[in-house]
Amino acid sequence: MRVQNKSIIVTGAGSGIGEGIARRLAEEGARVVVADINVKAGEKVATEIAQAGGKASFFAADVTRSADMKALVDAALERHGRLDVMVNNAGWTHRNRPAIEVSEADFDRCYAVNVKSIYLATVHAVPAFRANGGGSFINVASTAGVRPRPGLTWYNGSKGAVILTSKSLAAELGPDNIRVNCLNPVFNPDTGLSVEFAGGELTEERRAMFRASIPLGRFSTALDVANAALYLASDEAAFISGVCIEVDGGRCA
Repeated sequence: MRVQNKSIIVTGAGSGIGEGIARRLAEEGARVVVADINVKAGEKVATEIAQAGGKASFFAADVTRSADMKALVDAALERHGRLDVMVNNAGWTHRNRPAIEVSEADFDRCYAVNVKSIYLATVHAVPAFRANGGGSFINVASTAGVRPRPGLTWYNGSKGAVILTSKSLAAELGPDNIRVNCLNPVFNPDTGLSVEFAGGELTEERRAMFRASIPLGRFSTALDVANAALYLASDEAAFISGVCIEVDGGRCA
């Protein structure tokens, strides 16, 4: 059990990559708070983890609201007595289209969900980590922040911000024994946002286009990303901070 009894929050854990991360961490002994804005989906994941013998509970939270993020951290402390790891996975994208055609509302939402959430997680989780003698942030960014695709400019920029912010936080919070790392997944057609990334229906032609950019010849899966998150959450990564792990089959090589 690589994260036995660690208290871990996973945001956006009601589906997709976040769900995969929550399930994998629970399999390895973590006590997981499944956080999501979608109550039905989040409760389902937490219930299924518990039914499979894992330890999980649900908490409804909007990662763009300070009060929600504070309440989420407080819930982990109340339920588990401590917080060891916070996985900031919740994300959102505007639809694939020319940069000047993205609405201001979509731009604002993209940066609120993808970037402001990291700020709020930092503000509210760092005091809990300091009280605990240390902790770990795992921020799910994207290969889009390293090798951007056309049509996703503002999303790409938001993920670039997550990557640079994570590196800066790693430098700043290291003296507190707080590690900060990133995961950069490549395109996954099974996530709820895949149609937005593709700019429309995921036809075989569009799938082939995305697949052709990945040297290993397949898409990423939630389990691929979850296994990388498991490593960063574990004590095996005790001296790893300020890094981004591309879970991308070689796309960013």
